[in-house]
Amino acid sequence: MTDLTRLIELVEPEAKALGFELVRVQMMQSEAGEGGQALQIMAEDPATGQLIIEQCAELSRRVSDLIDEREEAGEQLVEGAYHLEVSSPGIDRPLTRNKDFTNWTGHEARVVMQKGWTGEEKAQRVYKGELKGLADGVVILDEAKMGVVVDLPRDKIHTAKLVLTDKLIAATKPIDTTGVEDIVEDPVTGDVEEKADD
Repeated sequence: MTDLTRLIELVEPEAKALGFELVRVQMMQSEAGEGGQALQIMAEDPATGQLIIEQCAELSRRVSDLIDEREEAGEQLVEGAYHLEVSSPGIDRPLTRNKDFTNWTGHEARVVMQKGWTGEEKAQRVYKGELKGLADGVVILDEAKMGVVVDLPRDKIHTAKLVLTDKLIAATKPIDTTGVEDIVEDPVTGDVEEKADD
């Protein structure tokens, strides 16, 4: 089984060395069409809250080299075949860190709790509404459908993400697509490189 804790230990310093903050590391089903699994690394530049394509490529190269180096030394970091995906969080970003729940207070979020998080088998798991912040390890959400403010223990949250709204779009810096047309991913190896001039 893939040890995500160990991967985070290794990847976070690489992201920090480039001036980025790690948002999430996870294994997921590949969306590339060929099946298999993907190691998804999501990071952001604190100045912009996003990564442009060159920054994704730079982090991808560093992480790929690091994984190769550790595996050559005999450490198996990822079980089975996979490909590496490095991305920016996007506008409707996942909320994975305590500061995310504070920084995005006032915006709409969708929160999915762990199964049986209240101790009851049929406890409600999905909540959607305006984030009111984080206090003492509890996410405060003004639940739209119920019309009440709910307290959701941070350590019982399965997933949380922002909901795309006009207010969120207005509050988010435009995504810089500079260089996107100059980056090519090799369909066989997954390596990312700059397109050669014609």
